[in-house]
Amino acid sequence: MLLQASPLVEHVAPEPTCCTRCSARIIEAGDRERRRLERDLHDGAQQRLVSLALQLGTLGARLAPGSEEERLLNAARQELGDALRELRDLAHGIHPAVLTDRGLGAALDSVAARASLPVDVDVAVALERRPPAAVEVAAYYLVAEALTNIAKHACATRATVHAFVAGRRLVVVVTDDGIGGARIDGGSGLRGLADRVEALGGTLRVSGGPGTGTCLRAEIPIAERD
Repeated sequence: MLLQASPLVEHVAPEPTCCTRCSARIIEAGDRERRRLERDLHDGAQQRLVSLALQLGTLGARLAPGSEEERLLNAARQELGDALRELRDLAHGIHPAVLTDRGLGAALDSVAARASLPVDVDVAVALERRPPAAVEVAAYYLVAEALTNIAKHACATRATVHAFVAGRRLVVVVTDDGIGGARIDGGSGLRGLADRVEALGGTLRVSGGPGTGTCLRAEIPIAERD
């Protein structure tokens, strides 16, 4: 697990420009739309499927145990349950409701719980009020993408996620004990994350070499911007 300097370091540090501010507004607008879509799925199609499942359960109670009708109904209920789970996963991918409802710590715990390898999570974000929504969303997707890359490419046995406040910045660090060699321009999805972090006035750094694991570190301002 890499927590020190390494032979390979990529550092993205943007200059604040008009284009950067425009990019931030575009990203924030996109995030608002993602939240709207998640709410629509939850309050619309998802609730209708839940209601249908309850109706099928009521119908099942009226059927003779062991009958062909009961078997067919149980199969339909299984298919409905699978569809409901897929819809929930889709809504979560569009925008995680847990992030909006319970904050960054709970959201990162949720990401780690779904990872295919053990992940230690340490979140220490003690503020009078939560960071701006765009900052929380950037941190969430940074960790989600990093853990996906680790599972796919790193051959790692475990990973760690740290999130804390340093001055007026939210710092997110993801490390693993894998084969290393991750690069922002390597086609792993990190380029898009770097663009999101830069648009918020932050920096993204990837360090690590072959056989030494990878350390991904993002620093994002948490002060409201004009």
